[in-house]
Amino acid sequence: MNKKMSIFTNGILKENPLLVLNIGLCSSLGITTSIFNGLGMGMGMTFVLVMSELVISIFRKHIPSAVRLPIFIVIIAAFTTIVQLVLKAYVPSLFDALGVFLPLIVVNCIIMGRVEAFASKNTVGDSVLDALGMGLGYTAVLVCISLVRELFGAGTLLDGTALKLELIPAEYRIGVLNSAPGGFIVFGCLGALVQAVRQGVAGKKVLAEKKAILDAHAEKRRIEEEKAAEEKKRLEEAKRLAAEKAAAAKSAAENPEKEGEK
Repeated sequence: MNKKMSIFTNGILKENPLLVLNIGLCSSLGITTSIFNGLGMGMGMTFVLVMSELVISIFRKHIPSAVRLPIFIVIIAAFTTIVQLVLKAYVPSLFDALGVFLPLIVVNCIIMGRVEAFASKNTVGDSVLDALGMGLGYTAVLVCISLVRELFGAGTLLDGTALKLELIPAEYRIGVLNSAPGGFIVFGCLGALVQAVRQGVAGKKVLAEKKAILDAHAEKRRIEEEKAAEEKKRLEEAKRLAAEKAAAAKSAAENPEKEGEK
């Protein structure tokens, strides 16, 4: 169970594809001008990733190594096409907003990296968990970037939906966040925050390990001192008994008649 949970959470926390591995950045900076776009891209990417890892893991023992990459690309392209057709038919506004970044899912480093490094070498269950974790981690970062850029750049939330909210007046908006440099700025701040948290956790772990080592040395020293004290007490007791015996023998030698009477 712990192994399964570790595989699932790996892509969300430890090896987040965007904030930790820094791969698949084009879409994260290009389409994250609204939560609607970020969530749509994340869900589409997660679907393609899960289905690609599922299929490739099922047939991993039957895919020739020499042609595995072309086969991987064909499988990924098939599911990307499904996402494109579904969005074009049912959510045309999102299809238009994602633009060229939607077909570029085919060559996204996250998907290619996971199917090559994980799905082609692991079981179906583990591959699906890995894909879900990576997809959720990717989507969460897209939504966070989109939230900041949309709220402070456009002054709205959920633009492109019926739930659109106007929250910040135009004169208080940070217009640069709607541009490409704004995407880099927000991404850089999130990356710095994650690294600060990771370093803080790592620092606490190092301190805990040092404390454990010091406590182990202190306990070892205490045990050695207790043994030394016991040994010293035993030697003193042995000396006392030897002194008593010597005194008794001396007394007996000095008073032989009394000893005989006794």
